[in-house]
Amino acid sequence: MTDRFRLTIGQLNATVGDLPGNAARARAAWDQARAAGADMLALPEMFITGYQTQDLVLKPAFTAQAEAAILELGTSLTDGPALGIGGPWRDGERLYNAWWVFRDGALVARVLKHHLPYKQLFDELRLFDSGPISGPYPVSPARIGSPICEDSWYPDVAETLAETGAEILIVPNGSPYHRDKLDLRMGHMVGRVVETGLPLVYVNMVGGQDDQLYDGASFVLNPGGHKVVQLPAFEEAVVHVDFTRGPEGWQAEPGVLAPQPDAWEQDYAAMVLGLRDYLRKSGFRKVLLGMSGGIDSALVATIATDAIGPENVRCVMLPSEYTSQSSLDDAADCATRLGARLDTVQIDGARDAVEGALAHLMEGTAPDITEENIQSRLRGVMLMALSNKFAEMLLTTGNKSEVAVGYATIYGDMAGGYNPIKDLYKTRVFETCRWRNANHRDWMLGRPGEVIPPRIISKPPSAELRPDQKDEDSLPPYEVLDAILDGLVERDLSLADLVAQGFDADTVRQVEKLLYASEWKRYQAAPGPRLSTRAFWLDRRYPLVNRWRDRL
Repeated sequence: MTDRFRLTIGQLNATVGDLPGNAARARAAWDQARAAGADMLALPEMFITGYQTQDLVLKPAFTAQAEAAILELGTSLTDGPALGIGGPWRDGERLYNAWWVFRDGALVARVLKHHLPYKQLFDELRLFDSGPISGPYPVSPARIGSPICEDSWYPDVAETLAETGAEILIVPNGSPYHRDKLDLRMGHMVGRVVETGLPLVYVNMVGGQDDQLYDGASFVLNPGGHKVVQLPAFEEAVVHVDFTRGPEGWQAEPGVLAPQPDAWEQDYAAMVLGLRDYLRKSGFRKVLLGMSGGIDSALVATIATDAIGPENVRCVMLPSEYTSQSSLDDAADCATRLGARLDTVQIDGARDAVEGALAHLMEGTAPDITEENIQSRLRGVMLMALSNKFAEMLLTTGNKSEVAVGYATIYGDMAGGYNPIKDLYKTRVFETCRWRNANHRDWMLGRPGEVIPPRIISKPPSAELRPDQKDEDSLPPYEVLDAILDGLVERDLSLADLVAQGFDADTVRQVEKLLYASEWKRYQAAPGPRLSTRAFWLDRRYPLVNRWRDRL
């Protein structure tokens, strides 16, 4: 008789700190696994606590309650599949990132993470202790080895498991999204399969947590690196995978092969999921934003309607005498196409009152950016008042190009609780709008079709804080600016490298000066979804006061 092993993959969305809620989700998935006759349910890394916990996991009370929640759950699940679930484990003075395995109500294995990531957005080396490489554990007819997330990116853990008798590798993950991450992690996992000759199950978390996104996209590889199961990206899934053992060992039977999105859809799905989960996990149901008639606020409004539905999105136009009629028309057109509410609040009277109150102190000075920023800050005050009154989270709308060079007013248009396009350069904003106008998916709650008016995409960007103002009055053209920022931020190039590529030396110096001088603004900026490997905050940490500048 052929040996068979059925595994249920629980690609689920945990919430940091919601121990009862995460346990309930695990129990519901276990019930599905039992109904399907599974031998084991595999859940992601640190599932009971949510991921990443950051320093919350250092609180003894939190880790003690997390361990108690795991034990209460695991010991109560009898007469059904084994359970593998991630969570912390404290052993004396040492704290581990662990994967707990229960069978018939008994704890049968506790796998400890060996390689602790500490680059880019991770700080696990300061949070956890490195555990020894754990051996395999038996579940029904199979012996399972479980490298935890980072452990699977290096050969040693998987090789040790294979040498000590593991027959199937089940890898629990909290692997955060960045652009092209799907292909990157697949390459590493194929390497482990080729090295060990074992089938591999990659179980990834899904959902948004602060600025981080977990894209799911779990998969199963057979020996030789052949993909036989692929779960969808950016959505929860509970999928059953059957393994059979033949003369050459265990093989997974072919199953669901969900198509994976391209880079443009990946980023858009990440922004939608990031906003949706940030709101849901923070307790907000509605949003508002300043609608300028420009491309950034149009894209943010579109993301918001796709995340929570147009009926939950309020757009607010806050015009002054510098606001063009075309901007008023474009804002109204976009809101109508989206099906979102549009309100209008005039700021002229409030601006005149503020300028009048300050007149005796500013007497004798010439109008400059100070007066421009008063307008922006008044808009922030009014939007925050609406946010407070109606419990609607204010979304801010600055793209990565503006965030990088400080082309935004602190406490003005930077005011808000979340920024869906914070990691999207301006040139990608334009392309993303074109992509969304041409594409609609079932997971989008907004309307299909050309929801962003073409004129918004084609017209020159302007802050409209003074007569006939254009962004290019203060900044290089966005094609040039973004290319220089890509070099300085994404690739850490020197000024000499950029000049050698053909960029003007004075322009490169100007952009670098703006980039460093704006660090303090970014320190106070709203969070937003991480799309790249150099998102501002955890990926790129610079001092606020910094006198160093590169030299040519």
